[in-house]
Amino acid sequence: MTEFFLKRENLVNLKQVAAEEAVKAIQSGMKLGLGTGSTIQFLLQALGERLRKQTLSNIVGVPTSEATTQQAHQLGIPLTTLDECPQLDLTIDGADEVTPNLDLIKGLGGALLREKIVAAASTKLLIIVDASKQVAQLGTRSPLPVEVLAFGWTTHFALFERLGATPNLRKKADGSPFITDSGNFILDCTFPQGITEPQKIQKALDAKPGIVGHGLFLGMTTSVIVASAEEICILGADLRNK
Repeated sequence: MTEFFLKRENLVNLKQVAAEEAVKAIQSGMKLGLGTGSTIQFLLQALGERLRKQTLSNIVGVPTSEATTQQAHQLGIPLTTLDECPQLDLTIDGADEVTPNLDLIKGLGGALLREKIVAAASTKLLIIVDASKQVAQLGTRSPLPVEVLAFGWTTHFALFERLGATPNLRKKADGSPFITDSGNFILDCTFPQGITEPQKIQKALDAKPGIVGHGLFLGMTTSVIVASAEEICILGADLRNK
């Protein structure tokens, strides 16, 4: 794994700094996967500005959520679908946890299923985070989101218990269940000791009927841009155009 460091001082918003570095990886003519979350909002703003200034052209994006779709429309970013464009050059997204070997937990923004589908359709996956998202072991900072069908959602509790996790149904401020853009529930699963065997957890979740997605992104990431108050760190491949 290669690391590159750029000294940065007086950073006002680390998410914005990471996003502005990530947009350097986008080339004219690219088919992009557009992630979801607060960091990606900054990326979309930077991408929209470059399209307006015509420093980038012939870009088309596949959004991973209705929120990203709405913002992209507002910024004039052309959109398509995976049905029309099943192979993407690059997906740029955020993460809730990143390990040194670039494994991820994603999904606190609620778009984990679509994010994984889009990432899997992409040649490269670029993740942008601030330094607080770096962890030595998955599950130590964030719960693991698991997206499930509403039908029979409580039947998964026995599996979570065997895996050593405590599940909690994600709810909105009014106490009603949070519903994903695909119409499903999310169970946020806490592992008291962290996730010691992520491959085992992934295999068990993938095999359970009614579980339609989870936030373990293992072995999918090409590069991570990490912004801290002192520097920008590139983990993995440096995808930026210089």
